[in-house]
Amino acid sequence: MSNPTASRPTPSKHRLALLMLLVIYPFVTAILYVLMPLTEGWPIWARTALLAPIMVLSIVYGIAPAIHRHFAWFILRQPRLLA
Repeated sequence: MSNPTASRPTPSKHRLALLMLLVIYPFVTAILYVLMPLTEGWPIWARTALLAPIMVLSIVYGIAPAIHRHFAWFILRQPRLLA
């Protein structure tokens, strides 16, 4: 009986972290540029309470799946297949 996980490539956590950083940093910065003037005078905990759900939902349902879909070849250390 063959082991199906033996032939699967191991994803690189370092490569995934690099891609996430390259995408999420500018996204967070842009969101802050929009939210800071709108929340001027708010305590930091209130700003964070507004920012956190926006960021988490965007990352979980938008950014992370897009990164996995478009850069799976890079994360899995495989040659890029041009189709």
